[in-house]
Amino acid sequence: MNNTLLTALGLMLIIEGVLPLLMPQAWRDTFRRMVELKDGQLRFVGLASIVGGLILILLSK
Repeated sequence: MNNTLLTALGLMLIIEGVLPLLMPQAWRDTFRRMVELKDGQLRFVGLASIVGGLILILLSK
């Protein structure tokens, strides 16, 4: 794998782990609300995450 890709994956895992480590109850409540969303709403959240990530990548160059 590309070294940059592995670095990005590692950073993503670190960021994903911060909330459950520091505030497990808030993370659990947020996850519970996400599970109750409809498919279209979850797709929108996924799309917004992708667009936000792409914007951050473009701004970092």
